[in-house]
Amino acid sequence: MSKPLIGISTYLESSVRWGVWHQPAALLPAGYHRLVQRAGGLAALLPPDDAPTSAASVVSRLDALVIAGGPDVEPSRYGAEPHERTGPPARERDAWELALIDAALTAGLPLLGICRGMQLLNVARGGTLVQHLEGHVGPPGVFERHQVEPVPGTLLARIAPEAVSVPTYHHQAVDRLGEGLTVSARATEDGTVEAVELPGSGFALGVQWHPEADSGEDVRVMRALVDAAAAARD
Repeated sequence: MSKPLIGISTYLESSVRWGVWHQPAALLPAGYHRLVQRAGGLAALLPPDDAPTSAASVVSRLDALVIAGGPDVEPSRYGAEPHERTGPPARERDAWELALIDAALTAGLPLLGICRGMQLLNVARGGTLVQHLEGHVGPPGVFERHQVEPVPGTLLARIAPEAVSVPTYHHQAVDRLGEGLTVSARATEDGTVEAVELPGSGFALGVQWHPEADSGEDVRVMRALVDAAAAARD
């Protein structure tokens, strides 16, 4: 039987250089597709679409969905004014990924949100975000590490039951929890929400850290998504 097809959302950048070219591009760090492959899946990149209404059609062709990390979610999406440290909006990507999340939850498609993806899952369920916090990001372009502790009895705790050091790069986090979501991990040092999940939905999990940045050393979260995708397809 073929491997599960895992769709991964991408960045959309207005100006990217490669070779002799300098053009707009949809792109994604290679760690994402490599992690999917190490976990036993096939990776398909999903650039933002001009018509978010096509999200349901895209989701119907996938076995699971990953919403990748990236820029800050526009605060108007959760009824807030922008903080002075909040980054510029990525409106096309916000619209597309929120549509993908809605379509995946409606279809019962296994879903994993990574960093921004976890925050978007919370916003999609009516939650809000802390727009700036310290201590969870390294120097520009460098991942920080800190320990997170799973909440006993959660999906995440079944996947990774022990406290673990994770690569992290974020200055925003979950504030008010979205409807139906459960906190499934917190940072050991300051209690920041580090994972959320939607019980009763099959597999809908968000992690605030970056498993794709861990050199393939810990594939448990992604393998759990791939396994859920394979089980749902059977």
